[in-house]
Amino acid sequence: MAQPPFVTIAMPAFNEEGYIETCIRTVQAQDYPADRMEILVADGRSTDATREILARLSAEDPRIRMIDNPERLQAAGLNHIVKVARGDVVVRMDVHCEYAPSYVSACIAALDKSGADNVGGAQRAKAKSAFQRALCAALESPLGVGGAKYRSAAEEGYVDTVFLGAFRRKVFETVGLYDPRAITNEDAELNQRLIDQGGKVFLSRDIEVHYYPRDSYKKLAQQYYKYGRGRARTLLKLGKFLSVRPMIPFLMVVGGATLLLVPPLWPVAPAALAAYALATGAEAVRVGKALGPAAIPTVWGIFPVLHIAHGVGFAAGLVRYLREPDWGPVELLTAGPKAHLRVV
Repeated sequence: MAQPPFVTIAMPAFNEEGYIETCIRTVQAQDYPADRMEILVADGRSTDATREILARLSAEDPRIRMIDNPERLQAAGLNHIVKVARGDVVVRMDVHCEYAPSYVSACIAALDKSGADNVGGAQRAKAKSAFQRALCAALESPLGVGGAKYRSAAEEGYVDTVFLGAFRRKVFETVGLYDPRAITNEDAELNQRLIDQGGKVFLSRDIEVHYYPRDSYKKLAQQYYKYGRGRARTLLKLGKFLSVRPMIPFLMVVGGATLLLVPPLWPVAPAALAAYALATGAEAVRVGKALGPAAIPTVWGIFPVLHIAHGVGFAAGLVRYLREPDWGPVELLTAGPKAHLRVV
């Protein structure tokens, strides 16, 4: 009987002393054969106790190795891991997530079943606070996530991107590594290159992972501003999106700003803003009513934060990267660990 593929767990980290051990314990608890898995953590030169914790864990379990990530960006750290990975499959993990014990096994099964080059599960949100519960409700709405399939645990099939991802090694040998300067959106950018070259990305209902979303309006706005900037960078770098979805918040912001700044349109502005408030208010009632009446205003307030922060971030990204593009040639991985080359 053939052995299951060797798997590399790829986990970027920076100052994660409060989370890193819990996360790695969930990896160690996977039902996948322990001797067919390595756990590589790319640490961005943490200034807390993360490195000490990793040193202790690696002394207990030789499968665990810390990889230095001087650039500190997640994408760069993932590249450092891929270059030394021994796995036939590279399973990306995030420190702030909770993984079902079957997570790795389900990834391998989905790769076999689908024939895809990258597979992943839905981005299932999980809450600890009242704000997070309201945000989870908003993220279940098409108004919150723009109909992204990877946000729904009920969806399955070929998609444009997935949460995290489990990649066949050949992806990095033929399509290239992550964009090392990408601050956000590195997953979607890599998946878009993969699909552009004829590859497939598959979303599986059997791959189960939960994450905790931001716990305040401020943190949520900062997150979605960065998302917007990252998606603008991807658009300028690759010249297109696989769908119009990432553009919608930007177009909404441009439309709203036009109504407010162009005097001939001022008579139309109150009706347009009222329509937006009515639509988001009705949706807040629909998705938030299960949490109780007190949660509905919070859900309602989340929608404009998501839309405006993303749209403004996208506009800022267009200005920033049109003026000064920062991407370079694609880096490909050769067949052997630690060997790689750069091509244009």
